[in-house]
Amino acid sequence: MDWSRILTVAFLIQVLAAGVRLGAPLVATALGEIFAERSGVFNLGVEGIMLLGGLTGFTVAHHTNNLWYGAAAGMLIGALAGFIFSVWVVTLKSDQIVSGYAMLILCSGAALFSYRLFFPSTNTLSLPQVKPFPAIAVPILSEIPFIGPIFFKQDALVYVIYGLVVISAVIHYRTRFGLRASAVGENPAAADSVGINVTVVRYLSTIVGAALAGLGGAYFSLVVLGLYSDTMIAGRGFIALALVIFGRWDPVWAFAGGLLFGSIDALQFRLQFLGAPVPSEFLIMAPYVLTIVILLLGKRRSAPSALTKAYSRE
Repeated sequence: MDWSRILTVAFLIQVLAAGVRLGAPLVATALGEIFAERSGVFNLGVEGIMLLGGLTGFTVAHHTNNLWYGAAAGMLIGALAGFIFSVWVVTLKSDQIVSGYAMLILCSGAALFSYRLFFPSTNTLSLPQVKPFPAIAVPILSEIPFIGPIFFKQDALVYVIYGLVVISAVIHYRTRFGLRASAVGENPAAADSVGINVTVVRYLSTIVGAALAGLGGAYFSLVVLGLYSDTMIAGRGFIALALVIFGRWDPVWAFAGGLLFGSIDALQFRLQFLGAPVPSEFLIMAPYVLTIVILLLGKRRSAPSALTKAYSRE
């Protein structure tokens, strides 16, 4: 029996299964940003929305002892942030890049202030009394060699995000709303001329996008870490933005990119734990460097033509 091969396979399964969990919040956020960008709205503030969603989900779960309530609360606060951003860029037609930075600062500042207000005694707080999402083994699928333990022995919220990938793809390519959103993102004037309400489409797309970013942040605090920290997102909102480009504004490709980044992230955690003879700073930096390399070398698809462009009906 080749024990080295068995141990190598077991190590890969552990890393890739952890990569699915670490990639899940990135996938949720990227899916949301795809909704916004396909309608022509670029939300640079998703990093802040993730942090605020993480705090809101953590706070609600802490007081209700229910992670599902926390995840829902993260989505609600994200939707509220998305509505505010829509008012800025769709109704008031402010610059989307500048408004995105403002949303980033607003949400990050609100999270920092609120945490000090609700939990003044500590910098980090865990959820020791809250029952975690249980790992669910999907019958039959979880028994598939190698693939089963990686994808089908995960917590319930991971399966929800799997479902969101499928639902997003169906909405974008098979529903009237998705096709209208794509039309608005490419040529809002032409879409308006055939009776599509550009304002409504952009509002809905941006709100849905921010709600999924809030879910991504809540997943990070409730599942990945089990605690809240002011620095827990650590640039992952910007990675989610990069995944949209990597995925060519397609939900399935964004899902694949999220799993890739999550797996690299999981690998660097494992190597640090095993005491690999590599400086920890280089290991921490590896996922971000890989993302940049992939963006530079990967095949590109043009962004929606009207992305970041305000629309005024003449």
